Amino acid sequence: MQRSVSPLRLKAVCSNCNLRELCLPVDLSVGEMQQMDDICHLKRGYARGDYLYRSGDKFLSLHAIRSGSFKTQVLHEDGREQVTGFQMAGEIIGLDAICTDHHTCDAVALESSEVCELPFDKLEMLSRKLPSLQRHLHKIMSREIVRDQGIMLLLGSMRAEERLAAFLFNLSQRFAARGYSSTQFQLRMSRQEIGSYLGLKLETVSRTFSQFQGSGLISVKARSVELLDLPGLHAMFSS
Repeated sequence: MQRSVSPLRLKAVCSNCNLRELCLPVDLSVGEMQQMDDICHLKRGYARGDYLYRSGDKFLSLHAIRSGSFKTQVLHEDGREQVTGFQMAGEIIGLDAICTDHHTCDAVALESSEVCELPFDKLEMLSRKLPSLQRHLHKIMSREIVRDQGIMLLLGSMRAEERLAAFLFNLSQRFAARGYSSTQFQLRMSRQEIGSYLGLKLETVSRTFSQFQGSGLISVKARSVELLDLPGLHAMFSS
């Protein structure tokens, strides 16, 4: 359950956010940034396992992750959950619902998280007034398409070792873009969730982690991962 918070604490200020270069255009003027501040609202209180939205919910807003991380998943007819993505701070989620006005997947917090809510009707109106914002939204949508294509390639043509190496390398790049270490980080998702995302069985994921550790590519302690040979990981799926 989400905790109740005062209206004063619900206000996010995009202009003072250290992640704004990741989810907003960098060339907005002070006045234009103020207009973004006016439509953005901070939502706190998502603990691990809480839903940001569920499949079938009416689409009202996009969400920029301010802190924490989420996974998106779909439910198969037989009850199995299929993880479709992992999203971290600075990324925008909810784009799946623009075409149908309803969300097509669940978004679930992987840890204590907070998001900035961007009501889509207001964002759309503002983007018509601010060409740089509109271009940035188009770039975000294009990036999602490219990411989906990358996932299709990952699942369709790579061996288990290549899939996991590509996954860890991608996480490394995303952490580096946020100013964090590119070689040492915590995995907020379980190995079961990684396997669901990569199309691998849990046993295969665990075996491949052990293989990488035995080869000196990584060091793993619980969910703490250190990438000891980043070029070696990259070479596994790029050759």
